[in-house]
Amino acid sequence: MERQNQSSSLTCENLPSFLSSFVDTFVDFSVSGLFLPQQQQIPQQPLQTHYPSPNRLVAIGDLHGDLEKSKQAFRLAGLIDGSDRWCGGSTTVVQIGDVLDRGGEELKILYFLEKLKREAVKSGGQLITLNGNHEIMNIEGDFRYVTKKALEEFDVWAYWYDIGNKMKSLCHGLEIPKNPFLGIPPSFHRVPEEFSHSIRARIAALRPDGPISRRFLANNLTVLVVGDSVFVHGGLLEKHVDYGLQRINDEVRDWINGSMGQRAPEYCRGRNAVVWLRKFSDEFAKNCDCSLLEHVLATIPGAKRMIMGHTIQEIGINGACDNRAIRIDVGMSKGCINGLPEVLEIDRNSGLRVLTSNPMYQNKNQYAQTKEGLGLLIPEHGPKQVEVKA
Repeated sequence: MERQNQSSSLTCENLPSFLSSFVDTFVDFSVSGLFLPQQQQIPQQPLQTHYPSPNRLVAIGDLHGDLEKSKQAFRLAGLIDGSDRWCGGSTTVVQIGDVLDRGGEELKILYFLEKLKREAVKSGGQLITLNGNHEIMNIEGDFRYVTKKALEEFDVWAYWYDIGNKMKSLCHGLEIPKNPFLGIPPSFHRVPEEFSHSIRARIAALRPDGPISRRFLANNLTVLVVGDSVFVHGGLLEKHVDYGLQRINDEVRDWINGSMGQRAPEYCRGRNAVVWLRKFSDEFAKNCDCSLLEHVLATIPGAKRMIMGHTIQEIGINGACDNRAIRIDVGMSKGCINGLPEVLEIDRNSGLRVLTSNPMYQNKNQYAQTKEGLGLLIPEHGPKQVEVKA
């Protein structure tokens, strides 16, 4: 009630003094990643599914609501400095999806990634983000893996978003803001009343055409090809390639933007979906369908490997099927297994290697640098090709 009274006294005349009185709060939230610095919005560009091979390519696995571990992964690859600003130069970075769920700093990570995208472009680099199964789930309203802290974060977002809409509605000449809560029930069966507003805020933010989903998730790719590497959260089957990788990306964006109903496209749902598949990511190499993977890669011109997240690899980033399947989800979030951050680096000259914070490799002085890559086929437990970052 106090918040409502506070914002209801706003007028266009007292808007400057109102903003001044909240400047400290805005600064605090900006530092924590909740608000972006005031910059021009990046115009929406047509989705690009295929990219040429860069000099340096870095792949980062599932982040799951853990902002500090996310930053550690970026630092490990030399992509951000001590002030969390982009310092990766012309590096191309792919984040494989699953920013949402299991942790309480989802929005902060989304804003952090958006900030880095803007900074990377200015340096000739780029950060490309993918949709994971947890993005798809949340847009559909499946909140099974949300945490209490995450609900609180969305409560804060809803409060400030509401204030912003009230400010706009008081100024003549501006379009009346759309009510993001329109059509959402005030309560839910079997949901404690104390969480009802938080659930409503999360639905409003993330449903198709929601303010957060449209701004941060709609331009994510679902499938990506960079040089000879195919990136996808779960995995691809031949039927997905036949359907069309560009078509998948375009349709998922249209769905998130609210033009294709409430349910995700069929290829994003079920155990064989592009964001759910585990046929090539089982921790035991004998359980990976290498012949199927070989066949799928053969249908994508120039593809040598598929890089996936989704399935936690407790032993760290590794390769199976003669390194045609690279699995990069190390469960780094404290909401998963609190794994040590690792990232995959693909250098045009030296090939594949794993950058890791695992101290067991700190005494190793030399590492093989072969084009063939990671040298780790489960369950053989061969040596990982790594570089340790303290």
